[in-house]
Order: sequence, then C-alpha cells, then structure tokens
Amino acid sequence: MSINIPATLDKFSYRYPSFLVDSVIDHEPGRSIVAIKNVTFNEEFFQGHFPGMPLMPGVLMIEAFAQVAAILVLQDPDRSTQRIFLKGVDQAKFRRQVVPGDRLRLEVKLRGSDGELTEVDCLADVGGQPVAAATLLLGVKEIDVEIDPTALVAPSAEIGAGSVIGSHAVIGGNVKLGRRCHIGASAVVDGITEIGDDTKVFPCASIGLIPQDLKFHGEESRLVIGQRNIFREFVTVHRGTKGGGGITTIGNDNLFMAYAHVAHDCTVGNHTIFGNGATLGGHVSVEDYATISALSGVHQFCRVGEHAFVGGFSVVTRDALPYARTVGNRARVYGVNTIGLVRRGFSPGVITQLKRVYRYLLQSKLNTSQALARIQADQTLLCAEVDYLVNFIRSSERGVGLRRPGRRFDELIVDD
Repeated sequence: MSINIPATLDKFSYRYPSFLVDSVIDHEPGRSIVAIKNVTFNEEFFQGHFPGMPLMPGVLMIEAFAQVAAILVLQDPDRSTQRIFLKGVDQAKFRRQVVPGDRLRLEVKLRGSDGELTEVDCLADVGGQPVAAATLLLGVKEIDVEIDPTALVAPSAEIGAGSVIGSHAVIGGNVKLGRRCHIGASAVVDGITEIGDDTKVFPCASIGLIPQDLKFHGEESRLVIGQRNIFREFVTVHRGTKGGGGITTIGNDNLFMAYAHVAHDCTVGNHTIFGNGATLGGHVSVEDYATISALSGVHQFCRVGEHAFVGGFSVVTRDALPYARTVGNRARVYGVNTIGLVRRGFSPGVITQLKRVYRYLLQSKLNTSQALARIQADQTLLCAEVDYLVNFIRSSERGVGLRRPGRRFDELIVDD
C-alpha cells in the first residue's frame, strides 16, 4: 500500500516544521512500521546543536518516533478523520550519538489502543546498532469541519468530521452529512436529508429539495443517501412524497454524471452509473450495478434490473430486464449485456445460461408465460441469476420490455 507521508503527517498536531521521515520500508497495518531518516549535514537543527560538533538532539529523536507512530496509526481507515498528538514519553533511552551521514532506521510497534489513546514501542538503530528507544503515548482527536466563510450552513445541520463545505454552498437545518463529505461551490443540500460518509456533491448540484409532483403539499418526507456516492454538476435528487412512502433512497458507490435527475420516491441500489442527463421519473427502482446512459429516461413506476444496461437516448416505459441491453425509443432488448457482465466477473458458464434464457424469451415462438415455464423446466439453466431473472419478470407490475429489435436478432447477438 502506498503511503503519502507528507499528507499523513499534516494530521500530526504540534509537528515540528520539518519532516523527520524520508521513507517507509516495511509496514504491517495495525501492528508495526519501519521508516528511514537520512541524517544530513544540511539539517536545520545542526546550526545550533552544536557548532563544530553536530549532534541530532534527543528531543528530535522523540519527534521522529512520534511522526513514524502517527503514520502507523493513521493508516487505519477508521482514523482517517482524526489527528494525532504526542501525549507522553516513557522509558526514553539514548545509547549513542546520531551525526550527519547516519541512516537512521526507526521501528515502531503498536502496543495497545482504546480509541482515544494509543501506546507504541519505538526503537532506532544505525547500521544495526541501537541508538535510542522509547515508549510513546499518543492521543487522537477528530479533524475539524472546513466550511467556507461564504457558505450558508444552518446551525442545526449535522456535519461529519473531515467534511468540506465549498463557497456559497447552502446546507439546510435538517441535513445530516457523514464524515469526509465534500459539498461543492453553490451546491444546495436541503430538506430532511441524510448523506453517508465520503460522498461528493459537485458545484451547483441540488440534493433533497421538494419533489416536482403537483400532489405534494409540503408534507414531511425524506431523502436517504448511502456512502461514497458522487453527484456531478447540476444533478438533482428530490425527496419523497406521502403517496410514495415519503422517502427517496440511494445506496452506496453510485455515480451520477452531470444533469442526471432522480425524482421523488425512487429507490437506487449500489454501484449504479447514471450518464449525463439520465432521468428517472417518480417511484422508479434501479437495482445494483445497473447503467442508465446519457439522456435516457425511465418512466415512473418502472424498474431497472440488476446489471442492466440502458443505452443512450433511450425511453424506458416498461421494466428494463436484468443482465440485458435495452436501447431505443421505445426501448427494445438487444441481447445480454455481455461486456458489462465480463467486467464484473461473471463466469462464462453463467453468461451462456443467460443467453439461452433470452433466446427462450425473444427468439422462440412461445409467449412469456410459456417461455418462463420452459426456462424453469430446463435443468441446464439452474443458477441464481436465472432464478432472479424469472422472478423479476413474474413480479413485474408494469410489464417487462421484451420487444425485439427491428432487424434480425441473430445478427445482433452473435458477438454476445
């Protein structure tokens, strides 16, 4: 794992204004770390310690230990919003002088931690010869929130540690932001809105405002967003309505490109991608790993299944099938989303089974009910993905999009 030493040490409170760690040569996360400090004659402290006989001060040996310990502790993801400060030194011993030209090897081992205090054992050597040792007690505290002076943040808003609020952004009084969130310039987050950790809202996005539904009359409703989502410029996401359950929900790790829109009472799963201008009508459900491409629209009350791919400029008026490519106005099915499934680690066997299922659904002369019965009776098609696809079709209330393309389907799926 790559360690950004300067960025990490910026979280070390009261740090001496020069870095005393040049590199990390060994790191066992949560247990130990070994770092190197190359001591040169150009070190600033040698100017006064001492003229004619330069020696590295013992207090800076302790400082070097503390910096290495901070690097070890702060690599824990749960501490990414914390700062470290030196609270105590015990059993410090200095066995020989450290002078210009020495290559100081600094080893720190974690002794114990209770969340607010961490104890470490430190040992330094030069060429295998011990030069110093100590036990350090480190304290931790949360990083302060950074709010631009021009931003309007309601006093009752809850802002998680490490979050950054950009210039002219507006945060409403019922908003709860998780840790390490970034709200861009002139973005608006309002309403009863919860946003999970590590979410980024880019400039001019609008999150949590009232729905564009004429039946909405100001009733209390919510928007709940998970972790690690990205909302690019001018994205709009509206909270729910009484008629739709009063809540709009978005899961984790989703990407909403510029101008995408999520209407009231929608449910979006995890790891989805919305292209520029992709639009959901009210009450739409988008399941995990689905992709809705640029300038496509999904009609209200429709569903988009897992790993579905909706092509650009498409109009979806019925449920978009899982694992399939749905494209056009009105949308038609263009075979299995093979490229997407391969990228997400589906086995060749499962992909082959899904292709056979879609041949039953689209190429046979069977109606939908007959095709589903034939699929379930086929013992070579027994897998979780096929079961999910069959249940998705059977549970559809709006109907599924099983329209074939206008030209020969065989030609379109030959490369699937």
